[in-house]
Amino acid sequence: MSESGSDLDATEHTALMDGHIAEARPDRELAERIARKRKTKSDNQRSYGSVEQIEGGPSGASIAQQPRVPAAPVEPQIEELELKYGARHVIKLFVPVTLCMLVVVATISSINFYSVKDVYLAYTPFHEESPYASTKVWNALANSMILLCVIALMTVLLIVLYKKKCYKTIHGWLILSSLILLFLFSYLYIEEALIAYNIPMDYITLGFVLWNFGVMGMIVIHWKGPLRLQQAYLIFIAALMALVFIKYLPEWTTWAVLAVISIWDLVAVLTPKGPLRILVETAQERNEPIFPALIYSSTVMYCMAAASPAPGAAGTVEGEGRDGTEAGGGEAGFDAAWRERRDEGAAPRRLRVDSAPPRYVTRLDPPHAPPHAPDLDEEKGVKLGLGDFIFYSVLVGKASSYGDWNTTLACFVAILIGLCLTLLLLAILKKALPALPISITFGLIFYFATRSVVKPFADALAAEQVFI
Repeated sequence: MSESGSDLDATEHTALMDGHIAEARPDRELAERIARKRKTKSDNQRSYGSVEQIEGGPSGASIAQQPRVPAAPVEPQIEELELKYGARHVIKLFVPVTLCMLVVVATISSINFYSVKDVYLAYTPFHEESPYASTKVWNALANSMILLCVIALMTVLLIVLYKKKCYKTIHGWLILSSLILLFLFSYLYIEEALIAYNIPMDYITLGFVLWNFGVMGMIVIHWKGPLRLQQAYLIFIAALMALVFIKYLPEWTTWAVLAVISIWDLVAVLTPKGPLRILVETAQERNEPIFPALIYSSTVMYCMAAASPAPGAAGTVEGEGRDGTEAGGGEAGFDAAWRERRDEGAAPRRLRVDSAPPRYVTRLDPPHAPPHAPDLDEEKGVKLGLGDFIFYSVLVGKASSYGDWNTTLACFVAILIGLCLTLLLLAILKKALPALPISITFGLIFYFATRSVVKPFADALAAEQVFI
């Protein structure tokens, strides 16, 4: 501490605490600086040390530990940050959903392969070949229930493996699925695109391009890579799966599957024993990210390990001295002379209290973790399951396969409105919500309303040469 004309012996407990510096000093500017510094640090990153009690000495001075009084949170600032955070990530989800639907619509419009019904999935044994509508209805319902049972069984199997921590099995499963999509279905897509646009290409070049495309996709999805590249691959995979469903599902079964899968999504996420809810809660309990191959994130999905500090080292957050410069080092605000006297075994020097505030240094203790434990930090962001991308694109792609752009645009707008409402509920309720029910319900309503009412009305106006 600094020398002054009037020296007062410290005969009472004294503490150096950054939370009360603004109260001890009438300098308003210093108080504002300290307040700004405290706002920039989140509460979960703070763990302040304190000065150890020293007994004895000729003056009987002691420095006692006092608890730090937590500051009350500023609610308006938190709400403002949440609104900004939510609005930014709403836009970050609108863009990939739109791109995925545009890829499917463009493919359906330009490549006839995905509009021809010649082969069906093994899970849809009823092919709706009867001319009667009632037969087609129960065929579609039967196919959709069979497909739903398969999806539910696979989901429960995934949850069981995750609960048992069979991570290698899950990763192998996901890697095999990604291999099939990135190589086999990508080959079929590229081949049909080359045929549709009449572009010649030899098999050697095709194999070289496909190999590089597939290997790069496996790296960025299951390991790490540029965020934009990972997002692009996930969007392409979702579009491929949507095209597969449009191609290999019977006509009426597609609409029945969309309705049934929305109800299943509602049950799986919101019910207490729903499998998707169990998956999310288990991942939160273990503080683990859900597998990147299943989730589209608006921020980085993989975790980066930061370099750990040296053993015994602790970070310091330094305040500012009276002259505006940074306060020097030292232990809990004591200078080098005091440390030398302590190391030599001398009695502690008497403490004097100045009228001016002392220079201070706040110790920042490391969190409850071993010295060499990696600091895993996953950036926050809104996450949307790839299944949501797939079924959004199935609805819009199926609507575009009939060649009516009014219906296609109506379904597109309906899905975006439903997604916006879902994200609004997410910001209000602050828990995992199903993304399919609202969007798919709006999409189905807009599709059948536009197909049954708007399209005949527009055709009648065009036939009568009436323009609105």
